This record gives sequence, C-alpha cells and structure tokens, in this order.
Amino acid sequence: MRTVAVVGTSLAGLRAMEAFRREGYDGRIVAIGAERHLPYDRPPLSKEFLAGRADEADIVLRKQGVDDLDVDWRLGQPATALDIGARELTRADGSRVEYDGLVIATGATPRTLPNQPALDGVFVLRTLDDARTLRAHLDGMPKVVVIGAGFIGAEVAATCRGRGLDVTVLEALPQPMERGLGPELGAVIAQVHRDHGVDLRTGVQVEAIEGDARVERVRLGDGTTIAADVVVVGVGVVPQTRWLEGSGLTIDNGVVCDETCLAAPGIVAAGDLARWPNPLFDGQLMRLEHWTNATEQGVHAARRLLAGDAGGEAFAPVPFVWSDQYDRKIQSVGVVSADAELHVAHGSYAERQFVSLFGRAGRLVGALGFNRARQVMQYRKLIAERASWDAALAVANA
Repeated sequence: MRTVAVVGTSLAGLRAMEAFRREGYDGRIVAIGAERHLPYDRPPLSKEFLAGRADEADIVLRKQGVDDLDVDWRLGQPATALDIGARELTRADGSRVEYDGLVIATGATPRTLPNQPALDGVFVLRTLDDARTLRAHLDGMPKVVVIGAGFIGAEVAATCRGRGLDVTVLEALPQPMERGLGPELGAVIAQVHRDHGVDLRTGVQVEAIEGDARVERVRLGDGTTIAADVVVVGVGVVPQTRWLEGSGLTIDNGVVCDETCLAAPGIVAAGDLARWPNPLFDGQLMRLEHWTNATEQGVHAARRLLAGDAGGEAFAPVPFVWSDQYDRKIQSVGVVSADAELHVAHGSYAERQFVSLFGRAGRLVGALGFNRARQVMQYRKLIAERASWDAALAVANA
C-alpha cells in the first residue's frame, strides 16, 4: 500500500495511525478530520475540562506531539463521499483523496430532540468546541437542565453540581439507564444523584425547550415548566455514517464488518461506528461507544489492513466502560443488560460500593462495580476465559 487514508482523527483513528508506524508501515498516511483540532481525549470534556480542572493542553492525546507519525493532516473539512471502485474520498471542500487502504473511524454524533431550537444556552456535548462554549456559560452560575440521564447526562449533572450549580435532570425512563442496567441498578444511580442535590425527575416527557434569543425554560408533557439558563441535551448518539450512503458498504446501525473488522476489501472500520460479530460472545453483533474499545479496535483495524489477503485474527475483546460521577467510579465489563440474571457479588447497593454480576445461558457475561476496581477487573478476566455462572458465583463466595 502506497497510501492509507484514515477518516476520523479522534482516538480510534489516532491509534490506527500509531499502529501503522509501529508495525513498520512507511508509506503515506492521510488523516481526514471534521474538526480543526489535532486528536484530543473526549472523556474529560464532561468531567475535568467542564469543571475547569483541565485545559486544552491537558487533554491532547499525544503529549509528545504528532510529528513522529509523519502524517498528512487534512483537518476541518470532513469526508462527504466514498467511491469504493475508484478508491477515492471526497471532502466537504470538494477536494479528493485517493487511497490504497482505508480506515473508517468517523465515530458518532449526538442525537437531538425533535424540533430542538437553536437557542443560545442549548447544548449537546461531543466536541472540544462544545465543551469550551458550555464551560463559559457555566461560569455565570446558571440554572442547568440536563435532558437524558445516560452516561453523558449523568456526568454533566455531577460536574455541574460539583461547581455548585442548580441542576435538574429529566429522564423519560422510570430509572436512569434502565434499558441497559435494569431497574435495580438504575435506582441506585438515581439515588446517588439525589443524594448530591440533583432534582432528578424520571418518567417525564420533554414537550419543548423555550425562549426568545436564549433558552428560558423547558416545558414538560404535563404542562410543567422548569426555569433554565443552560440546557444540555444528552439523549445518546448515532454513528456518523451518512457520508457513506451509496458507497456500497453495509450500513446498519454502523458500518457492518466481519469479525476481523474488515468492511470491504482494503477497508476496515474502528471505534464508535464499527459493528462486528464478537466471537467471545458467540458472534453477538456489537457497536461500542467507549474509550477502551476505540483504542483496541483502532490498533486491531490497522493490523488487519496490513495483513491484506492473508486475513487476520478476530477482534474479540471484553468490553470495558467507566464513568466518574461525584466520588463514585462506575466500571462495567463484558455485556450488561436488563434481561440478564443479576447477582450482587460484593458489597451492597445501600453502601454504594458493590459489584453486580450478569449471567446468561449459564455463563458469566458481565459485571458492574461502584468503587470496586480490583474486583471488576478480576471478573473481566473470567469473562475472557468464558467462565461459567457457577464458577463466577464460586469466586464471589470465596
């Protein structure tokens, strides 16, 4: 391969570029990014950066710089089309980039509410520019309304409370994260936020975000209104695949790949938009929106592209996710789901320090812990070893 194009210059794309050089690839790398920034770390945007404890220099992904990677950076103009037959990309400015191998790592973009208004003070949080503007608004000690109690919404709420702000969180489900974690764990997360002074309202529908030039209130389905100076909409993300429509790739809730991350000959995908069958979980199709997966999959995708016709190994990770909220570090490994068998293996919900295990078909498939990092990692190893449910319970009771 004379030229590799990497579309997407966040974590997965960067790790792929590093892997190409580490594996000895000395050809040309062209990096195409929608943002004008060099790669930076996204998790701090909702935590340390938003809190004012970190600045832009603190969240760059390569403190040593990027010169050693010898990359042709094409930033600020996203890819808008892909021609597989011609092996050519088109960017928003009309320029074209030819490639021999392609890494697709364009990530995801935040969902918005139906008829969400473009008012000053209404935010989604995905990019450094989003976070910088939101942080400036928080300096004015506003009343904050967060719509959505998923990980991003919960982290923003926790950060805003840490800054001493008045925070209301609105969630459509009966408990936060109930679809993924079930009602018991959702109730624990809800209580953590209420213990820290958040006005958490569950089972509510947002009817409208209202104001003149800037946001003034949120109106609920029952007619109730909540005063707001800042509204953060955190209702999930969708994979950034619109630019691939008509390309010939299989697009179905992401870029569909084989178990090696190959999407088509000479094309691999990694990060938030890659959807592949994970053989560790019997070929379950996965698309993971998490830091660890972007890191691991970016490396794997680069190696798969370098392997060419020789093929490559399956990508079979144990998913790992974490979230920092107040003084709680929430960590999840494997596949956690509301319909799995659930067992509290260590600690208790009451003390907000525990590990819960998730089982399916006689096998340990997931674990979630609050401030129990060592034990959570122990179960990650058991999941990788395909441990039985009984074996996991024996470890818990030892």
